[in-house]
Amino acid sequence: MLKIAILASGSGSNAESLVRYFEHSDVARVNLIVTNNAKAGVIERANRLNVNVEVFSPKLESDSLLSILKEQADIILLAGYLQMIPKEWTLAFSGRMLNIHPALLPHFGGKGMYGKHVHRAVSESGVNETGITIHLVNEAYDEGAIIAQYGVEIESGSSPESIEASVRELELEYYGPTVEGWIEQMASSN
Repeated sequence: MLKIAILASGSGSNAESLVRYFEHSDVARVNLIVTNNAKAGVIERANRLNVNVEVFSPKLESDSLLSILKEQADIILLAGYLQMIPKEWTLAFSGRMLNIHPALLPHFGGKGMYGKHVHRAVSESGVNETGITIHLVNEAYDEGAIIAQYGVEIESGSSPESIEASVRELELEYYGPTVEGWIEQMASSN
């Protein structure tokens, strides 16, 4: 049974969905949620779900947190984590750290492209499809190998709020099962 740590900075809806999904999994469990935001809603969710939570300052505690992650996690999942991942972390968890991005990469990715910024850019672009990308994390924002993408049709010029709602549904539906399938595929290739 693999141990999962989730990194989150916000309300934690994806983190909660992952915890609930992996409660019933035969391959992995979420045993740690880490946040860089002492006011993040994910802290309350973690407490309610009886999952250990670590709150840390990225500038001051990066090395000590990496030690905790190495000890308590086999896999790291980003769920709305709004900090650049230190190179030491990407090296330590190379091929074992995934992110979910709220657009179909390589479009609408990169530094500063998260949450509402992505949905606003999608809205302003006039495209009629968006979605989510689940990808490996490396040293560059949103450039790791793509594991899976799921799309949803939208009306050209849809509001950022309606795009966000459509994308959120995809996130909650697909992140857990995609990660579980990825873990199973990794296990069968070893």
